[in-house]
Amino acid sequence: QVKLVESGGGLVQAGDSLRLSCTGSGTIFSRNGKAWYRQVSGKEREWVCTVASGGARRCADSVKGRFTIYKDNAKNTVYLQMNSLKPEDTARYYCNVQFLGNDYWGQGTQVTVSS
Repeated sequence: QVKLVESGGGLVQAGDSLRLSCTGSGTIFSRNGKAWYRQVSGKEREWVCTVASGGARRCADSVKGRFTIYKDNAKNTVYLQMNSLKPEDTARYYCNVQFLGNDYWGQGTQVTVSS
């Protein structure tokens, strides 16, 4: 089983930065790629960024150049550094690990960006 715990969300102003953290338990988390998704109430969950097990990183076009995903294997933690935040980045952000066709999610952390 995998347990994911996100933290770091909050209320910020446009242009500010935040760093989200997701700490996971178990070898599934440590050995597999990890991702961040976000969801606005009433809308589908949207992929944000992924870091593969080998370290390759990619992000959605909507956040490219502003968000960076990186991991600290020693701490079993994946981060999402978010810079130049915009009101449209307001959402609940979720950490994700996929393994053998199963999706594992944390409880999410809310990010609210005021204009």
